[in-house]
Amino acid sequence: MLTPEQAKDRANDLVERARRAGADAADAIYAANASEGIQVRLGKLEDVERSESEHIALRLFVGRRSASIGSSDLSPQALDELAERAISMARLAPEDAYAGLAPEELLSHGPYPELDTCDTDAPSPQQLREIAEAGEDAARAVAGVTNSDGASASQGGGVFALATSHGFAGGHASTSHSISVSVVAGEGGAKQRDNAWRQAHHRADLPSAAEIGLLAGERAVARLNPGRVRSGPMPVVFDPRVSSTLVGHLLGAMSGNAIARRSSFLLDRLGEQILPPGTVIGEDPHRPRGLRSRPFDGEGLATRARNLVEDGRVTGWLLDTAAARQLGMEPTGHAARSGGGSPSVSVSNVHFAAGEVSPEELIADIADGIYVTELIGQGVNGVTGDYSRGASGLRIVDGKFAGPVAELTVAGNLLSMYANMRAANDLEWHRAINVPTLRVDGMTVAGD
Repeated sequence: MLTPEQAKDRANDLVERARRAGADAADAIYAANASEGIQVRLGKLEDVERSESEHIALRLFVGRRSASIGSSDLSPQALDELAERAISMARLAPEDAYAGLAPEELLSHGPYPELDTCDTDAPSPQQLREIAEAGEDAARAVAGVTNSDGASASQGGGVFALATSHGFAGGHASTSHSISVSVVAGEGGAKQRDNAWRQAHHRADLPSAAEIGLLAGERAVARLNPGRVRSGPMPVVFDPRVSSTLVGHLLGAMSGNAIARRSSFLLDRLGEQILPPGTVIGEDPHRPRGLRSRPFDGEGLATRARNLVEDGRVTGWLLDTAAARQLGMEPTGHAARSGGGSPSVSVSNVHFAAGEVSPEELIADIADGIYVTELIGQGVNGVTGDYSRGASGLRIVDGKFAGPVAELTVAGNLLSMYANMRAANDLEWHRAINVPTLRVDGMTVAGD
């Protein structure tokens, strides 16, 4: 795997080859990843994985026509052929009035903040196995756990670089460590499965394997013998395991591409009160060790901390250059690149600001409600905001948990859900989108 500096040079080299082949403008990305993981099941080695990948992709423009192409062959001859093929493809493509590189005056040139996303602690395969075994052993020791789907421990690293024909070149690297445990509780037709996992750039930021295994076991046992609930309107509380999905739907509706296509339930609502007054949803791409920290975006623009929602109001759309041109706005540094092709929109280290009450206080006045720990299916309409998903979790009766429930559906409309949303104070910072426990009153629950 190349270093970030070498990767940047390789991307620059491909851009120069594209210019020599006849491109008016071009950008190139280099991405490489390496990982290894160990999986065990019932105390025995189940799988050993080792993977490495290296890819370079070119996007070029001939007038207002563009083409994208990629290759895992990085030899000089292959790169020349790549550039020539892309030129031929672009000349046959239709014109796009919004295509092009980011505005040159907005390019980022550093110096960049220290993101601390690389860890020198690299466990050996034997150590990875011991970590996985410790996680599974802790889960299987929980009373009621009867089987295992396995436990895994992995580590890896990656390098990303971007170069453009109008003056940007940058690269960065990161490492990753993860632990996952999945077990089964109960017997026969009453079996239930659950899991726990964590990921971090630094191994030291992970909980112990025993903690993760214990949590997986306790979660599986807590699902045993689920009941059914009556249908009707009631408060629904979303555990932090799933509450981030509600923010994810909001971010998707804020995408400039959705706004430009007029396919967002937030259309024409910029600046309106969407969430309760005082609500803040922030983004910090420069958070040290953040899972999605990055010094620049996929078009070479600066990333920066900002509030995406302030006092319950959306502060702006998430724009790459093409969507910004279509909407007559400036790009916001939210472009992302994955493999080849045009940029997409992505956010970095988002959090929903914590509320002032504990989760116990948040549910204390609920006479009859649902605490959701798992969501099933994808029943969300991004155009209308209509929301309907299968769910399971715990019943809430008189402010207390009253046993597991399953085979139910929670439904509503996202705009109404956001307007009636309250947050607990249990915000944690180990996910890409960090959200505390959320309560939404007035949802429709379909059960018996």
